[in-house]
Amino acid sequence: MNVIRFGRIGLIKRNATHTKNIHRLLFNMASREILKPYEPPAWAKHLKYLPTKRVSLACSNTPIHEWNLPGIPSDFSVSIKRDDLTGSTLSGNKVRKLEFLFADAIQKGCKHVITCGGIQSNHCRAVAVAARQLGLQPHLLLRGDLTDAGELGCEGNVLLDRLCGAHIHLVPKFSPYLTKLKPRMEKLAAKIKSETGEDTYLIPVGGSNEVGVFGYINVFQELLEQGLAERFDDLVFACGSGGTAAGLCIANFLSGTGVRCHAVKVSDSADYFHEHINQTLRDVGLDLEVKSEEIIDIVSGYKGIAYGVSTDEELGFLAEVSSTTGIMVDPVYTGKAVRGLVQELNKNPHRFKGRRVLFLHTGGIFGLFDGRMDAILKTEGSITDRIHLWPDPEGDPS
Repeated sequence: MNVIRFGRIGLIKRNATHTKNIHRLLFNMASREILKPYEPPAWAKHLKYLPTKRVSLACSNTPIHEWNLPGIPSDFSVSIKRDDLTGSTLSGNKVRKLEFLFADAIQKGCKHVITCGGIQSNHCRAVAVAARQLGLQPHLLLRGDLTDAGELGCEGNVLLDRLCGAHIHLVPKFSPYLTKLKPRMEKLAAKIKSETGEDTYLIPVGGSNEVGVFGYINVFQELLEQGLAERFDDLVFACGSGGTAAGLCIANFLSGTGVRCHAVKVSDSADYFHEHINQTLRDVGLDLEVKSEEIIDIVSGYKGIAYGVSTDEELGFLAEVSSTTGIMVDPVYTGKAVRGLVQELNKNPHRFKGRRVLFLHTGGIFGLFDGRMDAILKTEGSITDRIHLWPDPEGDPS
């Protein structure tokens, strides 16, 4: 009896090993299908950490069209690059970086990804969605004030995080990346390895590193093909973690287009972002050629009370933009950046190179679904409170 039991255990172990090998083989075969060759623009081929592969996640060649923003001086024209249309649940700028980060993860044989951000992080949501699309398990460290896991709701980006089956770890709101979040991510990766034997890929805040930067280096080539250099003088965008800003200003410098880049910061300080971009320049081998301060204008003064916190005035501006132009901007990133753009065009027009401005919409629409807009939209008599009862089909509309 013992011999039979031993034989069955051995058979079970052999079958388990065989199944695991089959899964590994299928994963490797699928990876080869997912990974696409990456051919960088000619002006970027000398950079360090140059990717050879990417995965196709974004709906690229997002359109550019005129944008009749309220409050723009008559001598300026503003257009918009719609990178909020990079996908449905993958909407926004983060997916551009993830095309390179996930390619790197797959090439390294990782089955899990860990990243971090605020509770309503667009980046974390995009990581969760992309991971599931590519067959990987997402793990998210979300910063917030919650002390009970049951307090986490299902609003905004968190709804999609939950729908993707992400493992969500709630951490204190004031958790700096290098000293608090990164060590936690490394500890979680070690735990996953010990329990499953599987490797994990760590993605920093916003996907902003020497790999993710190629997302917007690649987008800049798309912009050039859409006539950026001929049609516009200035490029404006929100700056939250610095990765998009780094990619765009580096590409602008290398391609020599002469467009002026303006990053409207919604967190941290101008010094912080210049240091981040300078570090990226060091990483890709350009630190001896140029400094951040020479290639990008960091626009301060529009972070508001704090990162991710909005006043009624700021929320009212979002409602005005959406109700007059049909373009939705979010309370954390694009809303503050657009408000900064409008005010700078009026107060400091000299900071712009010319009069033809392109705003790059970096997404964030799911941040509008966290409930903070409710009171603003229900303001009696406002353009967003046009709700009418019409119970009697024979009666006239009210």
